[in-house]
Amino acid sequence: MNAVQFKKLKGTKKIMMLTCYDYSFANALEETGMIDALLVGDSLGNVVQGRDTTLPVTLDQMIYHAEMVKRGAPNTFVVADMTFMSYQVSLEEALRNCGAVMKKTNCDAIKLEGGEEIAYLVRKLTEIGIPVMAHIGVTPQSGKLLGYSKRGREVSDAEYLRRSAKALSDSGAFSIVLENISAPLAQTITQSIDIPTIGIGSGPYCDGQVLVLYDFIGLTKNRPPFAKAYVNLRDELKAAAEAYRKDAEENVK
Repeated sequence: MNAVQFKKLKGTKKIMMLTCYDYSFANALEETGMIDALLVGDSLGNVVQGRDTTLPVTLDQMIYHAEMVKRGAPNTFVVADMTFMSYQVSLEEALRNCGAVMKKTNCDAIKLEGGEEIAYLVRKLTEIGIPVMAHIGVTPQSGKLLGYSKRGREVSDAEYLRRSAKALSDSGAFSIVLENISAPLAQTITQSIDIPTIGIGSGPYCDGQVLVLYDFIGLTKNRPPFAKAYVNLRDELKAAAEAYRKDAEENVK
């Protein structure tokens, strides 16, 4: 699947996306046949590196993880996050860094956080053949400035998000992540643009949903309230470790 085909999924099915950070998980998720896309998110800073924010994740680290994921899931649509300050300094640097990610990882698209203020960059990237997934609402790279509270409840913020969704769509983004936006606003945005919306904590009306893998499998300690765990791997690991120790002790005897 390419970005044009992904865009055409709007209105045909619920799009399922998960984050992923390594070869083995990517390979196993592809084998399920249930996941439409994998996002190599800079959330790896939180769930893989144990950091408080995504800001310290470097471009080289993103390339390292994204290359593994695409190798593990060669037949799955894979999107790589662009890291903090890898695309904000200048247009020239943004084009160079986005191109490097595409070239070195073999991923199918990149993802950028930001609203109408980066529409010019989305347009330029798509003009030179780099597919862009946009991301508005709660944007973790801007968390120190904007916070992490639900977006779109105030009239001015809702209007900004509506304008941003349209500007990004008009500029060539093939899809847009709506993170922690009020459900009515997410529904309005979804109905007003012709590209798929992928929700996370934004209600049931988006064209698709994305979850952080480690939340999805119940490995993280403190999941966001909207992040359902479909298996409790943390408890299963504990049970497996207990069984392993029991076997080892019995064998010693």
